[in-house]
Amino acid sequence: MADKSMDGLNTFTDQSAAPAVDTSKMMRVGIIGCGWIADSHVKALLRQPDAQIVACADLVPGRVAEFCKRNGLDGMDIKEYPSHKELLDDDSLALDAVCICTYNRQHAGPAIYALEKGINVMLEKPFTVTLDEAVEVMKAEKKSGKVLSIGFQPRMDANMQQIKKICESGELGQIYYIQTGGGRRRGIPTPHGTSFIQEDTAGVGALGDIGCYSLDMVLNAIGYPKPLTVSGYKSAFFGKDPNYSGYKKGKGEEYSKLFGVDDFAAAFIRLEGGIILDFRIAWAMNLDTPGDTIIMGTKGSLRIPSTECWNGTVGGPMKLYHEVAGLQTETEIPVIKMSQGLFDLKIRTFLDACKNGTPAPVPSSQILYNQAIIDGIAKSAEAGKEVEIVIPEI
Repeated sequence: MADKSMDGLNTFTDQSAAPAVDTSKMMRVGIIGCGWIADSHVKALLRQPDAQIVACADLVPGRVAEFCKRNGLDGMDIKEYPSHKELLDDDSLALDAVCICTYNRQHAGPAIYALEKGINVMLEKPFTVTLDEAVEVMKAEKKSGKVLSIGFQPRMDANMQQIKKICESGELGQIYYIQTGGGRRRGIPTPHGTSFIQEDTAGVGALGDIGCYSLDMVLNAIGYPKPLTVSGYKSAFFGKDPNYSGYKKGKGEEYSKLFGVDDFAAAFIRLEGGIILDFRIAWAMNLDTPGDTIIMGTKGSLRIPSTECWNGTVGGPMKLYHEVAGLQTETEIPVIKMSQGLFDLKIRTFLDACKNGTPAPVPSSQILYNQAIIDGIAKSAEAGKEVEIVIPEI
């Protein structure tokens, strides 16, 4: 029988203690978009001692009331609005911040309107659907001077931060090639309806939904170099198949006809500094994983095990391949178990930035490059050729 007493040597627990929160200033927060991702925002906000949810808005009649009941808010004094504009136009709310949890194609409009109103914004990922939309949001952000943070909670994971530390340490030498991606064998997100798969609501599929996370993991680790060119591919073989086994029973015909985005995407991206990024992402595939993430350098390389379904962390102990005194060797990097939830940390760091006037925990200036790559992959796939990535000045 295996000796379990040594298992703990392969993991560490993050010892970062939650700092004391100043409750003398309560943050009045509104929720825009009351779909399932907003549930996570509300749960995290309710755990913050200085956050007060005061208003919710959704375009779908009855959804706000249902959302409030589902999350235990129906007994609180929370105002309901049929649109983001009516919520943001109500000055009596004295809002400090909003969490924008709408479907993808409704990210830019509410974000711009909120910033123009002088309200801090936590914007769920992906940043936007197109690069042009992201640029317009950032123009509003720059003019407002308010905090705009993008919803990339994996940034808060100690394992992701360890990847960045390794890349910055010089242990890998000059980084020249990165392979990254991830996905699900069967995981097109339709348990809550079809807003994730329709072109007019989602605009982008796996590429923007989980692909943005995978890109951020490696781009953040190497300092977000500017993307230069991209040769991209995308497909929708599974989503458009009425016999796809991941759809609810009896929904295959309906969902396959509504499916208007990608369920797989891949790309070859050239970055500043001579770095090549080989990327692939899937909502559905006939494979358990499209491969581990690999960061290759002139002195060493790092292997990051893939997860079964992208979950914001690593799939197991990472491995550093390098030389010690002329001998080829491998060093295992233990997994760090988080003592705090990533979503809670995402909300907490956003609130702290708003209260203290400090930079956004996930700044738009970085995620702009992430969005430029997603936009470039889509354009390249449609054109059938490599395209140059041109990012306007803001």
